[in-house]
Amino acid sequence: MGLISNLQSFITNARHILYVSYKPGPDRFKRTAKIIILGIAVIGMAGFIIAIIVSLLVYGNLSFV
Repeated sequence: MGLISNLQSFITNARHILYVSYKPGPDRFKRTAKIIILGIAVIGMAGFIIAIIVSLLVYGNLSFV
């Protein structure tokens, strides 16, 4: 009985989420995509700079990068 009750609860919650959610407009989608791309670029640059610093500290040159 617990399994069926859990399944019914899951289905009810899933329907509620689908009812509440909405498709973003083009302007909101573009803004979100720009923010995500900017975040990925910033994290990538930070990782690259850390790799350069570690390479200079450990090896003394940029052979690691």
